[in-house]
Amino acid sequence: MDETGAAGSPPGPDDSAFPAFHAGRSGGLAELDAQVAGCRACPRLVQWREEVAAHPRAAFRDQEYWARPVPGFGPSDASLAIVGLAPAAHGGNRTGRMFTGDASGDFLFAALHAVGLASQPTATHRGDGLELYGVRVTAPVHCAPPENRPTPAERQTCRPWLSAELELLSPTLRTVVALGAFGWQALLPVLGEAGWPLPRPRPAFGHGVQLTLPATGRRRELQVLGSYHPSQRNTFTGRLTFDMLVELLARAAALAGPSGPGD
Repeated sequence: MDETGAAGSPPGPDDSAFPAFHAGRSGGLAELDAQVAGCRACPRLVQWREEVAAHPRAAFRDQEYWARPVPGFGPSDASLAIVGLAPAAHGGNRTGRMFTGDASGDFLFAALHAVGLASQPTATHRGDGLELYGVRVTAPVHCAPPENRPTPAERQTCRPWLSAELELLSPTLRTVVALGAFGWQALLPVLGEAGWPLPRPRPAFGHGVQLTLPATGRRRELQVLGSYHPSQRNTFTGRLTFDMLVELLARAAALAGPSGPGD
C-alpha cells in the first residue's frame, strides 16, 4: 500500500497513514516520542481527548490538559517493557505521561517502587521527579478512548508506534509484561511481526501466564508475562491485589536482569 500522501509527500498528522509512515523511520525513542505526540490519525480519539480537556473535572480546572497522544515513558535501554491499554481521559491525557495522575497509575508505580524499578511510589505530573530503572511503560493505543475502549481500527492504526518502540528497545529487551487482555492481544501480533516466533495456537491471557519466545538469528529470547490490569474495577474487587502485582513484577524483573540507579 502506498503510504505517501498527496503528490507523493509524506502523510500529515491527520492522515491515517501517518503512524505507519513515520514510526519505522524514527532514529531513536526521543524522535519516536515526538512523532507520537503529534499524531492526529484517529478522528474519534482526537475529538474525545480534546473534548475532555475542554471540560476538565472540577479537581483539575486549574490545570492545562496535555490532550495529545501520550508517548511511552522510561529509559531507552530498558530490559523490561510494560504494555497497558491506553491513557486515561483525566490521567495520562491530562498529565502527558503514561499511567500518571490516576488510580491505576498510583497502583502500578507503587508496585514498581516496591520492586526497586521506580525512584518513588507516586506519579502526579511530568515534573514530579519520577524515574524508572530498566523499565519502559507504554501502550498499544496512545490516545485516551471514550469509555476506555479503542476500536479495532484505532488499535490497528496506532500499532506501528508500538512496533517501532519495541524494535528500538530490542537490543536490551528481555521481558515484556502485558497488562490486561487487551494489552496481551495487541502485543503478541506485534512481537510476531518483529521476528519472535509465536506458538500456535496463541496462549490465552491470564494473570501469571508466562510465554517464552525463543531466540532467532536477529532476536534474543524474550519472556512475555500476563497480568491483570491495575484498573479500579480489578483492584477494588480484589481480582488484582497489590501483593499479586508486586510478585509478578518481581518475577518479571528477575527475568529481565539487574536494574537500578546507575545500572
